[in-house]
Amino acid sequence: MSNHSDRTVVDKKSRREYKQEKKKDSMKKAELNSKTTEKQSRKQQKQEKNEKSNNKKPRLRIFPIWLRVIIVLILAATALVLGLMIGYGILGDGIPMDVLKKETWQHIIDIVTKVE
Repeated sequence: MSNHSDRTVVDKKSRREYKQEKKKDSMKKAELNSKTTEKQSRKQQKQEKNEKSNNKKPRLRIFPIWLRVIIVLILAATALVLGLMIGYGILGDGIPMDVLKKETWQHIIDIVTKVE
């Protein structure tokens, strides 16, 4: 019985070695094939990219970038003014339109910089 179990261990080792060698061989073949196909596919990709870029029309923007910047600045200023009006009028129990007066801001500056 021990002779039979020893033989199976040897057979398993040789099978493992055979599978490893076969795997290595297939990896080498695949590596060689991939190198040649990579070169071909890269060339094809470059050619396709050049053809696509030659066929493309320049992009026509509905809103130019400078107009977008101006719109964003206007929206930011509007949000600031609305925030000031809400904070001064609703949270601070004042009249919301008073936040736009110069006298209100002068009073706030005087309070902040007041030196006793």
